[in-house]
Amino acid sequence: MAQSTTASHQPKSTDKNSRVSPWVARLLYPLGSYVILPRFFSEIEIVGQENIPTDHPVIVAPTHRSRWDALIVPYAIGRMVSGRDMRFMVSANEVKGLQGWFIRRMGGFPVDTIRPSASTLRHSIELLQNKEMLVIFPEGNIFRDRQVHPLKRGVARIALDVVNEQPKLEVKILPVSLQYSDSHPSWGAKVKVAIGTPIDTASYLQDSVRRSSQKLTKALEAQLKKLHEAS
Repeated sequence: MAQSTTASHQPKSTDKNSRVSPWVARLLYPLGSYVILPRFFSEIEIVGQENIPTDHPVIVAPTHRSRWDALIVPYAIGRMVSGRDMRFMVSANEVKGLQGWFIRRMGGFPVDTIRPSASTLRHSIELLQNKEMLVIFPEGNIFRDRQVHPLKRGVARIALDVVNEQPKLEVKILPVSLQYSDSHPSWGAKVKVAIGTPIDTASYLQDSVRRSSQKLTKALEAQLKKLHEAS
């Protein structure tokens, strides 16, 4: 797809904030897909993989139910399925210790979920301008129940900002429902992943940014609820 050629709209380098380490990815994808997840969970059911965009800038927008989500989402959507690496926007308290070391080397970067910084939001926009696949949990936090909670408008705002800057980029938002048989998944638990139809961001850019982001957020929330109820 064509991109704007004006200097002000050229995608910037994203390496300074997050990147996927090739050797860590080559180790963790097979380890997670063939060893850790199949041995921990008794069943992992995935529906809708045909909906995964393979060549557009994509915000993957899953419900957030467990720390296992950071492994389940790449297992269902990432490199070994779509051929694409994923970048993760994760809460700052998750990017600590050994877990944080791996998250950063798998393309994760921290965000203050209460007051996201301008540099974090800018980095997210630049990733999408470079046609990356970015994972943002729109509920903001982990919820252990079986309801879709009110979404924060960050996903919609970031997607609309990209389209505003580069109208020819077809930014998609991919709704994903994650459900576990246990509220705190333990050995032998089951997982259901339902991947919905991608939402075209540009079709919502018809009003003020505020109103457009509200409409887009409501559309994403409706899709997540539909996926959740059908699972």
